[in-house]
Amino acid sequence: MSRALRARRLSKRLALPALAGVAILPLPALAALAAPLVSGSIEEGFTVKTQILVLMTLLGLLPALLMTMTSFLRYVIVLSLLKQALGLQQGLPQRVITGVALVLTLLVMRPVGQQIWDNALMPYDQDQITMQEALRRADDPLSRFMLAQTDKATLAHIARISGAPTDLEPQDYSFTVKLASFVLSELKTAFQIGCMLFIPFLVIDIVVASVLMAMGMMMLSPLVISLPLKLLLFVLVDGWSLTVNTLVTSIQGF
Repeated sequence: MSRALRARRLSKRLALPALAGVAILPLPALAALAAPLVSGSIEEGFTVKTQILVLMTLLGLLPALLMTMTSFLRYVIVLSLLKQALGLQQGLPQRVITGVALVLTLLVMRPVGQQIWDNALMPYDQDQITMQEALRRADDPLSRFMLAQTDKATLAHIARISGAPTDLEPQDYSFTVKLASFVLSELKTAFQIGCMLFIPFLVIDIVVASVLMAMGMMMLSPLVISLPLKLLLFVLVDGWSLTVNTLVTSIQGF
């Protein structure tokens, strides 16, 4: 077996774990991020060494890609704010919050991952297209997803900061501009949803604190009384189902 053939097979083996999860996990970002970074001026296919370097770099960036290029950022912020509103800083581990956010992200990002699997990964695995073309194909559905969640005013603001023309169509901006706009829009949306979830529990805290003050029970912590009341209210209204439904339906195009 020649050295070139062995290197080619090694590149394939590195590509599969990097991209194969896109159909079941929100990992299409793994392939899509490389498109704007490595495409553009290079017209020919990458060498095997370049492919291995790109894929290994993407594997190292996997946690950051998961958080910033999918709906995971919105979900984990909203659920963390809900945990704080309920007063469950010790009763609800952060790993549970992260796990729920990851499962919801898997659910929402699956259609995007399926498109990348069918249009980019499978043709590349069957040697029908080059890795560069696979990365370009993977970028398209992920960019459409991000732009659907991105506020136009935020996109224009980021474009001005980056020095890009502000009269371009959203899909014509560079990937870094779209990514930065998407992250800021996700933060804004997450805080808006979190505020709506926070207000009812804040009202309960204020009422309980006012009643305790009126009764002269200033030494009793309002949290001792308000926590079971908030939990009872949350259970009675089926709060988890309402929260999950709000988070999932807040994604445009889902």
